[in-house]
Amino acid sequence: MIRIPKLKFGGLFFFILLIASSSCKKNIGSTKTAELKDSVEVKAPSMEAPEGMVWIPGGNFVQGAVTNDKMAMSHERPAHRVSVDGFFMDEHEVTNAQFAEFVKETGYVTVAERKIDWEEMKKQLPEGTPKPHDSILQPGSLVFKKTKSSVPNLYDYSQWWEWRIGADWSHPSGPNSSIDGKENDPVVHIALEDALAYCKWAGRRLPTEAEWEYAARAGKTDALFFWGDDIDVLQNYANSWEGEFPVNNSQEDGYERLAPVMSYPKNDFGLYDMAGNVWEWTNDWYNSNYYTELANKNETTKNPKGATKAFNASNPYAIEKVIKGGSFLCSASYCASYRISARMATSPDSGMEHLGFRTVLSP
Repeated sequence: MIRIPKLKFGGLFFFILLIASSSCKKNIGSTKTAELKDSVEVKAPSMEAPEGMVWIPGGNFVQGAVTNDKMAMSHERPAHRVSVDGFFMDEHEVTNAQFAEFVKETGYVTVAERKIDWEEMKKQLPEGTPKPHDSILQPGSLVFKKTKSSVPNLYDYSQWWEWRIGADWSHPSGPNSSIDGKENDPVVHIALEDALAYCKWAGRRLPTEAEWEYAARAGKTDALFFWGDDIDVLQNYANSWEGEFPVNNSQEDGYERLAPVMSYPKNDFGLYDMAGNVWEWTNDWYNSNYYTELANKNETTKNPKGATKAFNASNPYAIEKVIKGGSFLCSASYCASYRISARMATSPDSGMEHLGFRTVLSP
């Protein structure tokens, strides 16, 4: 059974007060990619692919930033050798329509829709943290907002994130919005607990970080992106931010915010939207030391499950999971996370307008 963390409110509170994340700092690492060619096992699964899923044959690959990636962040290094068994994976991100079916059958209420319990929240915060005003402690989620002018400091995320009461998966922009006509958009404002509940209902699980990255790479050794190395064709392959972030999106890719799933070409494994559109949950704890620990073993790690506990060197209070794939907000000036090795850490108790998920199944 996938572990559901006990922390359900602390990260949410930090989002409300700070509207910040710790992962898009543009530090350039220097570790070179390990010398190992990717290999894919041509092995048929023991069952037919469930509807909407594709078979990902197992194999070896180098996880982490490739040698020629000038945009890589330090936490994408050092690269290390990994082997994964074959698995089935959703060909696209879970959609509003799919999530709505789950909610209809189970009556499930997402984290963003639940009343906030201050007594429970404060147990997980530094002692003496003052209680916010009741007008703030209301169910809601983080919604992106464009700025009116250029932003000189791209580390101050509060400039383009707004805590909006009433924002949730069925009201993605706030209480007056809906998902009518957006049934094929990826579902967003999904906390980890919500994704795990859907997985349990569907008989699936979340991918490990290694599985996700292996599936995104699809055998393309040393490629920056799932389509190759050409950044000039980005708008043809991913929903990202073109223009000056976060002021103006020129929409060269056809969309300003979310795009319906399968709007762009699939990768060589038959997977859509493995770059841009929405970030996707994995089951791995984010730990600043984990990649170094694997690399120091100097051997191929078989089916890594991630760190045993969360740790973020830049934020000792953070309890975070790894998310992958980038979103419609990613731009060359702001973390460029449409790259295969890109990763980010986020609190498991919080959803956002650019965070969704897809599921996997082991045969």
